[in-house]
Amino acid sequence: MSQDIDYGTLMHTAMRGLIQKVLTSVSENGLPGAHHFFITFDTRQDGVELADWLRERYPEEMTIVMQHWFENLEVGDDGFAITLNFGDAPEPLYIPYSSIKTFVDPSVEFGLRFESPDEEEEVATHIVEETIEVEEPTVQQDADVVSLDSFRK
Repeated sequence: MSQDIDYGTLMHTAMRGLIQKVLTSVSENGLPGAHHFFITFDTRQDGVELADWLRERYPEEMTIVMQHWFENLEVGDDGFAITLNFGDAPEPLYIPYSSIKTFVDPSVEFGLRFESPDEEEEVATHIVEETIEVEEPTVQQDADVVSLDSFRK
């Protein structure tokens, strides 16, 4: 048994659970008020289902917008299915929560960002570099946003 608490994994699980709850509410009640979502996901992730022409157009990642028109929103434990309109062509998608990179609701300035292990390493390196710079006698003027994932081991 590990003696460390894996806060990074626990945060990812909680944040994905939040997305699931929000989407479940939308599937039952529709989008309230001005709420709308930008969801960016990794199209290479296992379990992602989308039309071949969309996969060719977005070979690495894709951002969808849930706002004015969407159908067949079905929310499950591992991901959600939705039909979106792409140039007057309705297309069904299945997006596992594990493939989501960002979830943003700009109407209330809310957003979540999930980092891959490669990005976590970049952020950790950046933190070390920033720490070294802070020890120098010069004062740093710019602040950097650091994700909680950067502290996960």
